[in-house]
Amino acid sequence: MAEPDLTDLAQPGAEIAVRVTPKASRNRIEREGDALRVYVTTVPENGKANAAVQKLLAKALGLPKSRLDLIRGATSRDKVFRIG
Repeated sequence: MAEPDLTDLAQPGAEIAVRVTPKASRNRIEREGDALRVYVTTVPENGKANAAVQKLLAKALGLPKSRLDLIRGATSRDKVFRIG
């Protein structure tokens, strides 16, 4: 399954809320209406899962990952990223 095209969300200053599932069988993003579910294979320790989510999200948005900032939910499954 191809990653969804999220370029319509790639507006500077936009905030994107995601629900993360770590230790998934494969990396993928699912769009459920306005909600995004991100599945990553990495374990949630030392920020590894956050980095994997950031990289996957940036790719789907068509942005460099340096433009995505995690503003809420560093230790939670529910995270909010802001596009810089």
